[in-house]
Amino acid sequence: MKPTSSPVHYQFLWALTAGALAPLALSPINFWPLGILSVALLYQLVKLSSPRQAALLGWWYGLGFFGVGTSWVYVSIYVYGNTPAFLAAGLTLLFVAALACFFVLQCWLFSKFTRRVLPILGFSACWVLVEWCRAWFLTGFPWLYLGYAHVTTLVSGIAPMFGVLGLSFLVVCSGAILAELFSLCSTARSLLPLVQRKLGIVLLLIWIFAICSTQVSWVTLVPERNFSVGLVQANIDQNEKFDSANIQRNLDRYEELSSSLWKNDMVLWSETAIPLLYQNANDVLDYFSALALRNDSALVSGIFYEESDKIYNSITVLGNGSGSWHKLKLVPFGEYVPLRSTLASVLEIFSLPMSSLAPGPAGQNHLSIKNLQVAPFICYEVAYQELVRQQAINADFLLTISNDSWFGASWGPPQHLQMAAMRARENARFMVRATNNGISAIINEKGAIVARTKQFRAETLSGNVSFFTGRTPYSYWGSWPVLGLCFYILFLNFLPIIFRQIKNKH
Repeated sequence: MKPTSSPVHYQFLWALTAGALAPLALSPINFWPLGILSVALLYQLVKLSSPRQAALLGWWYGLGFFGVGTSWVYVSIYVYGNTPAFLAAGLTLLFVAALACFFVLQCWLFSKFTRRVLPILGFSACWVLVEWCRAWFLTGFPWLYLGYAHVTTLVSGIAPMFGVLGLSFLVVCSGAILAELFSLCSTARSLLPLVQRKLGIVLLLIWIFAICSTQVSWVTLVPERNFSVGLVQANIDQNEKFDSANIQRNLDRYEELSSSLWKNDMVLWSETAIPLLYQNANDVLDYFSALALRNDSALVSGIFYEESDKIYNSITVLGNGSGSWHKLKLVPFGEYVPLRSTLASVLEIFSLPMSSLAPGPAGQNHLSIKNLQVAPFICYEVAYQELVRQQAINADFLLTISNDSWFGASWGPPQHLQMAAMRARENARFMVRATNNGISAIINEKGAIVARTKQFRAETLSGNVSFFTGRTPYSYWGSWPVLGLCFYILFLNFLPIIFRQIKNKH
């Protein structure tokens, strides 16, 4: 059957609907079968489409995908950007429409080059490679990977071997196989039952392997080591957080909430809990450092840091520990403005908040807390699987602080928490997470949430961190086995084109 060249409008509606289903597989809905169904619908739509139509279908799919999955952008722009509702909606739509172009590229590549040879694998490879591109293109937006839906499902054992991209490959491959099985069911040909059985067996074997992998433990518990943590969620209104008139009152609030936590080895405050420059906060830092030392504890808090005329969003350790971490991965338009000289005047008209923070230097050291090596991450950084993987090497546990107030009562905070859980699962290390107004949590090495707070409440949380020796396969090789497989699949699909070009020349 030849690919269709003329777009059919109801197909665009199906693509939009399929895209809107995919984020429902992720947190907070967590109905993971919808991720597979969404993929199956898109595969069914584009497998017989011309490259042009496939690109259009991909854009409509992306519009539904990011329109539902990143709707929290509107909250950030409207509520905290002091932007009129119509303008916030327009900017959000523009953001979503731009992100949808990733699916344009993905579907065009599949239709143009990979649907003739190994179409199921070709579709999966295109999907995963484009997800990977989103992690670094224009500083990256590694949000809404389909693999995140399986951080604690029966197939989560793929994560410590091949990372979240490995799980995404599993989801997409499963969806494409199901779409082919459905197509074959509606086609009456003598050989099709054999093809159906083979595809069904392949799908079954893939899932059996994934389920069995979950029973494997790559690390060993160190039972004699104990470490207790206390997390503070102060629930300070975002509009008051950086108001100089409220700084002392807010610090008093942190001190009051922490009063019952000093029995722990570490007390963790959220991102920019101390909304001052480190260099100008000697009295505050000395006071809390002495308080922590009196209790043989360490206080870890977010703070700003200035060095060589650069201002960093940072973490510092006070009391029984040492070290600082300057945030490497900044949020575009939230912490820095891309092409600032070009866009600054335009964004000023829109009254969007603008910051000029600098990214931290590469090669920063771990934090040291009671002779433990702790890998720290600030907010957005925990979404970058390769950054976390590199920092997690030789770390005793992982730590992240965030200020998810910018997301409001949206899907942003639970999505962010799910990504932090995946980083713990990939590297088989505990992750402790403190936020301003939720969701703060203690996450074990399996990616399961041991304890958590509710949103929009001033709460504290205490618990213990376990330690492990050994490293996961993913910790050694990262996403490269999955990416290598995807590139190899593309190479196999390009071979007939290459041979055809050589033949035509001769």
